[in-house]
Amino acid sequence: MEREHYIVDGLANENMKTQVKNALEKIEGVNQVCVDLARGSVEVIYNSPATEQEIRGCIENTGHNVKQG
Repeated sequence: MEREHYIVDGLANENMKTQVKNALEKIEGVNQVCVDLARGSVEVIYNSPATEQEIRGCIENTGHNVKQG
């Protein structure tokens, strides 16, 4: 099982939190998503076939910038 932690720009409210969480949970292989609005962070626990690049791309496709991973 893999674990990735991202600092994400623009996580300002519950709607954005839900949008990112729902998008990530649609990726095959993603087991758990934890979005922390206070820290502006997203933690994803996943297995194959999900990849770090796919997860990062998914976050960016919701309109947010990933500052680090």
